[in-house]
Amino acid sequence: MGKGGMSHGETKDGSEVNMAAWLLGINNLKIQPFELPPLGPYDVRVQMKAVGICGSDVHYLKTMRCADFVVEEPMVIGHECAGIIQEVGSEVKTLVAGDRVALEPGISCWRCNQCKEGRYNLCPEMKFFATPPVHGSLANQVVHPADLCFKLPDNVSLEEGAMCEPLSVGVHACRRANIGPGTNVLILGAGPIGLVTMLAARAFGAPRIVIMDVDDYRLSVAKKLGADDIVKVSTDMKDVAQEVEQIQKAVRAGVEVSFDCAGFNKTMSTALSATRSGGKVCLVGMGHNEMTLPLTPAAAREVDVIGIFRYKNTWPLCLEFLRSGKIDVKPLITHRFGFSQKEVEEAFETSARGSTAIKVMFNL
Repeated sequence: MGKGGMSHGETKDGSEVNMAAWLLGINNLKIQPFELPPLGPYDVRVQMKAVGICGSDVHYLKTMRCADFVVEEPMVIGHECAGIIQEVGSEVKTLVAGDRVALEPGISCWRCNQCKEGRYNLCPEMKFFATPPVHGSLANQVVHPADLCFKLPDNVSLEEGAMCEPLSVGVHACRRANIGPGTNVLILGAGPIGLVTMLAARAFGAPRIVIMDVDDYRLSVAKKLGADDIVKVSTDMKDVAQEVEQIQKAVRAGVEVSFDCAGFNKTMSTALSATRSGGKVCLVGMGHNEMTLPLTPAAAREVDVIGIFRYKNTWPLCLEFLRSGKIDVKPLITHRFGFSQKEVEEAFETSARGSTAIKVMFNL
């Protein structure tokens, strides 16, 4: 599964050199040549136009690992992407050169039990952009299966197409938690994933959404994007009981579903305590690998705990939400950079600093 780029020079025969952003070590990203693989009969070659930076990309840059995934050799980074079809394989019937597409970054095996049961996101053989040892998509061009490239509606931009990847996390979480018009929602964490989960929950019909965070700026963004109420919280476990009271007053009718989009001891403890009896807590974020939680009291109230991992079959719905205007992801894109060595470094540092950066986007 090779990825690569164009435009940074020529080979001896006059053809352009493929270039990509390689992660070589901690805080070490370099734009270097990367050879594209042969185009298979069911593949397409895509010129990348928009690539977003995800928190996992920053984790890899800063620590060379994310959760249990460890970078052990140089890897092309990036997985939130959209571009323009340049070439199609001999058996591709649904796409043509010039089509604008959003790319779903994971290639599953379609042979294992998880794939056969329709839960291909849990495929143990998944090849996912920029998850070691698979190369990513921050490159001028990539080769990818045609069935994982989704044509953009005319009124959806390439940047919005790239945003389908993080939005898919929120859509998948809402499906897992059965969000609907009768579901009052609490979201813990107003980072990019918390915000797209909020937008997805609203699109699924949630009548009241409250979002909590430690950061005033991100809470203000959540309010502008449509949160019914916001709750400023601390990082101190001693404050959980008091903050749960605040949350329950803000939600008014009881929290049916909580989405923990941070994944820390405190956020998960708060979610379990704030969710009404018989409700659900959906763990979306992966901040802590291990937690100490008040599970027994939650179990006594029959609070269900569900997890999500990536997404499945979400791109068509994401694109319909964007096309129809039910979801607007454009305000989430706060910073834009080009594809030069200096700009790649600046973009990742901007994303890592957080502050006013929500989604940092490359325009290639």
